[in-house]
Amino acid sequence: MRVHVADHPLITHKLTVLRDERTPSPVFRALTEELVTLLAYEATRNVRTESVTIQTPVTETLGLEISRPRPLVVPILRAGLGMLDGMVKLLPTAEVGFLGMVRNEETLEPTTYAERLPDDLSDRQCFVLDPMLATGGSLGAAIEFLFDRGAVDVTAICLLAAPEGVAALEKATEGRDVTIVLGSLDERLNENGYIVPGLGDAGDRLYGLV
Repeated sequence: MRVHVADHPLITHKLTVLRDERTPSPVFRALTEELVTLLAYEATRNVRTESVTIQTPVTETLGLEISRPRPLVVPILRAGLGMLDGMVKLLPTAEVGFLGMVRNEETLEPTTYAERLPDDLSDRQCFVLDPMLATGGSLGAAIEFLFDRGAVDVTAICLLAAPEGVAALEKATEGRDVTIVLGSLDERLNENGYIVPGLGDAGDRLYGLV
């Protein structure tokens, strides 16, 4: 498993505002979209392309286009939805699927409650969107779900991660072609399974309490 922490002043600045408990939901949503677009730039560095010949106003030249089958973007509901616009802004030709996963707050174990994905993901590159890599349970289950459908490589984009979650995910995806792109690798998890210093519950901050 490859881990890439996107070390850039703009990313750190936007994360600082996201972390601030005074930041209201509308600003939080807008900054999340902007931040994901920056992270997506790093995450798509190895997106598959193929050569194509085009005619410019001056001459014929060789360029690149995104290969088929198109990449699949998979936000993990519900918080991952807040990352979708920022991702498809950079990769508009991608297809979009959905995975609904919830974490039991007592056992911290994930459960899949909904999915909308192609039955066959053979030879597909997949990009999973999940704001917080805390224990690694939900993201690990989502990644395994995609590989079981035939995906060949999976890249996860997360705003924040805890070292414990990264370690758990590395163990869970051993032997798989997995890349994790992070805005920040934080200090630790607390006794409730939340990232420290973190930014709280991303879903609640995006959409409010439900």
